Amino acid sequence: VVILSAGEINISFSNGAIMVIKDHIPLSGQSTLIGVNDTTFGDRFVDMSNVYKEEYIALAKETGKECGISIQEGVYAYMVGPQFETPAEINALRILGADAVGMSTVPEVICAAQSKLNVLGISLISNVAAKKGGVVSGDEVVEVANQVQDTFGKFMKEVLKKL
Repeated sequence: VVILSAGEINISFSNGAIMVIKDHIPLSGQSTLIGVNDTTFGDRFVDMSNVYKEEYIALAKETGKECGISIQEGVYAYMVGPQFETPAEINALRILGADAVGMSTVPEVICAAQSKLNVLGISLISNVAAKKGGVVSGDEVVEVANQVQDTFGKFMKEVLKKL
């Protein structure tokens, strides 16, 4: 199981929470679709308004209930990284409506949408973004992922069985 992690912006989320992505905010300044347009993958001008399928979100939330896991739903903000965000960046993302922030997922989702693939986005909340009085570290991300890998793996296996 590969766990894609994100930092918590929404203070009602906690480390180890599983978030189903309902939308995203790409803040890299570039699109993965820039460059030579290979039409075998689809149209370059992709409608992103319904990229995260509502029926998949509902399926993930229902599967979470069946597994005894509370599933959060939220907006994922994409930042390039590899550095963690500053407190000012986290405040700005919160104002923009983001619930979590990460350094992956969105470029892949854009490419999947171009190829007309159905998308279910799931992220593990693995750290508190821009801790006041604390340090955000990659070690914390790995530690949280290790703590929940069995639960997360069970959940993902059940979701994949239903897709």
